[in-house]
Amino acid sequence: MKSNSEKDLAIITNVNDKFLNELEQKLHFKSDKRIKFVGTVYDQELLKKIRENAYAYFHGHTVGGTNPSLIEALGSTDLNLLVDVNFNKEVAEDCALYWSRDSGNLANLLDKAEQMSADEIAELGRRAKKCVAEKYTWKIICRKYEKIFTEKSK
Repeated sequence: MKSNSEKDLAIITNVNDKFLNELEQKLHFKSDKRIKFVGTVYDQELLKKIRENAYAYFHGHTVGGTNPSLIEALGSTDLNLLVDVNFNKEVAEDCALYWSRDSGNLANLLDKAEQMSADEIAELGRRAKKCVAEKYTWKIICRKYEKIFTEKSK
């Protein structure tokens, strides 16, 4: 809401009315026509198309681990804006832009991202897809698990 962006923000999530009411009281997001809560999307093909056609993907998870939705986004969205925590940086490395929860930080990043050229954004997307292909295929993941299990059995 603090950014100068004129782009819509479609939030895909399973929220309930109580949560939305609390959020509205705190942020007054309904007064901002750019913000749209669209519900949950379970159709994986539709979700993939949404990511492919989105200007950017926001990832605000701060709980540790390799998040499957982040890997899916890296594989399909060129501009990925991730909350700046270690595990997101371990996954996305230099193929995403990072924001903190400090006031105004995300708005500033959005404004900066909108100044990026199409080539700069496409380059982030190429690096993201390369990262996914080199680190997160089933073959690579299974090989790593197999190595762990065989080393522990020795």
